[in-house]
Amino acid sequence: MCRESHAKEIDRAVFPGVQGGPLMHAVAAKAVAFREALELQFGEYQKQVLLNASALADTLIDHGWRLVSGGTDNHLVLVDVFSKGVTGKVAEKALEHASITVNKNTIPFDTQPPLVASGVRLGTPALTTRGMLEDDMRVIAGFIDRVLLAPDDEAVAASVRADVEELCSKFPLYL
Repeated sequence: MCRESHAKEIDRAVFPGVQGGPLMHAVAAKAVAFREALELQFGEYQKQVLLNASALADTLIDHGWRLVSGGTDNHLVLVDVFSKGVTGKVAEKALEHASITVNKNTIPFDTQPPLVASGVRLGTPALTTRGMLEDDMRVIAGFIDRVLLAPDDEAVAASVRADVEELCSKFPLYL
């Protein structure tokens, strides 16, 4: 990838510097993931992840939220929360307080600094793994909407947190 005269320095910079050594838990996780991907039900799971993401995206749009791509065609949904006056940082904390995990995220042409951001990123694989379906995504979108319309309202956070706990109790992590 480079001239021979620079190869030694480039190799030293990449390994162990940038690349680092193999982490055995990461190697094991990849092995498990590749094994699961070979199973027929993995394809069905992936289809459900996409159906769930689409239902979540469509319902957020129905609630008046702007999605950066206008929807989704993968497992992620990127919501422009700043379009309604909420920063990504505030949205992330408010949703976390209501037991909903999201990540603040910059959006294209973001006017906010990256540590504040104008968007939040949502994903559906973990919800799908728990067994949730499209109707559950619509309910979750409603939870998100309630919190983000009143990010500083403790009563709203408490109400949504109780609703989240009730929904999650129907989909235990381990049986």
